[in-house]
Amino acid sequence: MSNPAPAEAPTGAGTAPVPHRDTEEPAFPAAADRSQWRYRPRRAFWRSRVVRAVAVVTVLAICALFILGLVREQTGTEGFLVGLGLAVLPVPLLMAAFRWLDRVEPGPWKNLLFAFAWGAFAAALVAILANSFAVRWIATATADPDSADTLGATVIAPVVEESAKAAAILLLFLFRRKHFGGLVDGVVIAGFTATGFAFTENILYLGNAFGEDQEFGSTGLGSVTAATFFVRVVMSPFAHPLFTVLTGIGFGFAALAPRGKRLRRVLLPLAGLLLAMGLHAAWNGSATFGGPLAFYAVYGALMVPAFGLLTWLAVWSRQRELRTISGELPAYAAAGWLSPAEPTALSSMRARQVARAFAARTYGPAAARAVGEYESFATTLAFLRDRARRGTAGPDFPAREQELLHHLWQRREVASPALTYAARATGRVWAPPQYLDYDGYNPYRR
Repeated sequence: MSNPAPAEAPTGAGTAPVPHRDTEEPAFPAAADRSQWRYRPRRAFWRSRVVRAVAVVTVLAICALFILGLVREQTGTEGFLVGLGLAVLPVPLLMAAFRWLDRVEPGPWKNLLFAFAWGAFAAALVAILANSFAVRWIATATADPDSADTLGATVIAPVVEESAKAAAILLLFLFRRKHFGGLVDGVVIAGFTATGFAFTENILYLGNAFGEDQEFGSTGLGSVTAATFFVRVVMSPFAHPLFTVLTGIGFGFAALAPRGKRLRRVLLPLAGLLLAMGLHAAWNGSATFGGPLAFYAVYGALMVPAFGLLTWLAVWSRQRELRTISGELPAYAAAGWLSPAEPTALSSMRARQVARAFAARTYGPAAARAVGEYESFATTLAFLRDRARRGTAGPDFPAREQELLHHLWQRREVASPALTYAARATGRVWAPPQYLDYDGYNPYRR
């Protein structure tokens, strides 16, 4: 039995060779346990993931206690509860929308939950403290509180809030680089961060509006609470995500830049952050200076087209990911690791779903989970190879590639037939007539 030739580590743009499987079984042992993976260096205790996770959770929990205490102090307990109940309504919809964009290669939930918690607690706390301090300082220096409030809303708030939200994207870009591979990752992480920030901000605005209604006895559709809910939750739930997504796109382009282009990897996120600040300032300024007419004019002329453009870009990026899969995996099919139909099935979200359903119906839930894991590992392998082509995979590319091939090989007996069936059932490859049986497989036989 001959050993498969290991791939050389890519040193720049180009394509690394694929280890060829020319035997019945690979010449490497079964994949080691996750804690024993060879390419992952061992860390000192204080650098372990458990210690870091506990530290991050502790910091976010402290921020949550402070920010929620400040909001409750400003709105009152009753206003806080009303604001909380109304502010939570758009959150599941926004999270589901961003998660849908991330279906091709889903990022870990722990990263997304960190982004949401950072936006809701840490970024919101920094924003409320920094904005309040800046407005008070300007009011004291200029002896003009009205101008200080205007300047705070149109200049200070966009700079402070977008910078605070961008910190979450930066942290994940630096410390979870393996899961930050391109535009879609930047959009999704930015969307979750901004959704968390808007959630806390909406509690404050809706709670204050409810307190004002209680003071003046306003009720029904004419109340300040109803008007605030309509503007912030119905009309513009995507406002904060739209601003911060521009920062996420900058980080996404930086993730695609080759490792040697350090200046590009710094300037692109900064450009995205500046665009986010500018759009945020235009949004705030329309309501501050022009009144309702200017607000609706900016909403229709700027926000709606920008939202449509960014939505198109996000969907296009998702389709680009599927094209990456269909372009990179055939090399592994040619080397014998995948069947010829698998790259085609793996590049279709519908075919993936059909494969999991077929496995569940034929072999049970455990088989469906194995097919889902196979799809995930194959997708990661395709993106890893794409990064190797662009020179951004890193020196551990051969070990990571071999490890992913380990995982695929362990699940091939269930996943390969299911994906072949899905490719034929969805019409992505030619299906033989039902009276024929190729290689012991017939797509019409259940």
